[in-house]
Amino acid sequence: MLRTIFSIGALAIVGIIALKFIFGIFGGLVGILFVLLLKIAIIGALIYLVVRIVSPDTARRLREKFNG
Repeated sequence: MLRTIFSIGALAIVGIIALKFIFGIFGGLVGILFVLLLKIAIIGALIYLVVRIVSPDTARRLREKFNG
């Protein structure tokens, strides 16, 4: 019985360490992805702003294309 309790405890500790390791790796990837998406969104907004100033008709067609 004591061996079973220690086995369950050891398995729980190994599981917690494994989850911490896995989420640590994926957490970094999610952070990198978020930064990249934020930069892409800012660049896209700047390009859209320039298109809207230079050619309002083209900006209207882009809005209609992406908004349905």
